[in-house]
Amino acid sequence: MIDLHCHLLPGVDDGARTLDDSLAMAQQAVAEGISHILVTPHHKNGKYLNPKEAVMEATAALQAELDSRGIGLTLFPGQEVRINGEILNDIENGDILFIDDEEHYLLIEFPTMSIPHYTESLFFKLRQKGITPVIVHPERNQAVIDDPNILLPFIERGALAQVTASSYVGAFGKEIAKLSNQLIEANLVHILASDAHNTRGRGFHFRKAFAKLEAEFGPEKVAYFKQNAKDLFNGDVVHTEDPSEVYQKKKRFRLFGK
Repeated sequence: MIDLHCHLLPGVDDGARTLDDSLAMAQQAVAEGISHILVTPHHKNGKYLNPKEAVMEATAALQAELDSRGIGLTLFPGQEVRINGEILNDIENGDILFIDDEEHYLLIEFPTMSIPHYTESLFFKLRQKGITPVIVHPERNQAVIDDPNILLPFIERGALAQVTASSYVGAFGKEIAKLSNQLIEANLVHILASDAHNTRGRGFHFRKAFAKLEAEFGPEKVAYFKQNAKDLFNGDVVHTEDPSEVYQKKKRFRLFGK
C-alpha cells in the first residue's frame, strides 16, 4: 500500500524526533502493509520550514538507513504545505515538492481553525497551471467541523481531499470519526493516508482503517481509495465520484419557555 502523508523524517518537525523514532515508525509501517511512503514534513506552517532540497537530502539519508537495516520501505520526498500567499511564487521558483514527479498534485494544509478567504482564488490559479490541490485532513479543520458542506464547493471545482486513518478509526474522538465517515459517504474525500507522527497515538492505523472502510462501504470503496493513491503518486487522472452535501440534523427551535 501507498501512504501519501507521513511525518517520518527525524528531527524536522513534530513527527519523528530521532533516527530511532523514524526506524520504529518504518517498521510499524511495514507491519501495516505499507510499501511506499511519501514523507511530508510541515512546510511554512508558521513553525517549521522544510525547503525542497533539505527534504530531498533527508529522505535519501533515511532511505539509506532503512536499506542498511533491511527494512522494506521505499521513501519519496514531499511536503505538507500550509496554505499561504507565497505558494505560486514558490512553485515558479522550484521550491515546492509535489505528490508526483509530473507536479500535478499538491498537498495543501489549512490552518487548524479556519479556511483562508483567498483559498478559492488560489485554488483557481493552481488549477489554471494544471495543479490539483489535495486538501489534507479536512475532518480536523474547525471550519469543516462546524459546517462540513463548506468543503463541497472546493471539491466541485476540482480539488481533492485526504482523510486520515487515525481520524476515521476514532483516535481523535467519536465526533471526528463520525465526520470522517460522513465525508467519505458524501464523496468529499478521495484517499486515506496515515499522517503518522509517531508509533503511539499518532501511528499508521492502516489495517484497521481499511478494514472499517470495507465493513462500512464495501470492497469497492477500498479499491477506489487505493487506486486513487496510486494515481496521485503516478500523476495520473483521478476518477472521482460526484460529491454531495453532508446531511446535518437540524436542531428544533424552542417555541415555549420552561
